[in-house]
Amino acid sequence: MIDKDLLEILACPETHQPLAQADAAAVEALNTSIAAGKVTDVGGEPVTEAIEGGLIREDGKIVYPIRASIPVLLIQAGIPL
Repeated sequence: MIDKDLLEILACPETHQPLAQADAAAVEALNTSIAAGKVTDVGGEPVTEAIEGGLIREDGKIVYPIRASIPVLLIQAGIPL
């Protein structure tokens, strides 16, 4: 989904760690949890919309959603894993 050259320069807005594209299985699992109402973002708000993809922080603790083909790289939009 994300251009390889763009992915190389994107980083976590909070820690500046590199990001990697989430695989389909991780996105599907997260969307299942979202549909069950079990997911909140870093800001504490419930995540109610499925994501089309995600960018996972290098430490594997946060995923930033991709919506309408655009990565949402806002600290409060991050989803703890």
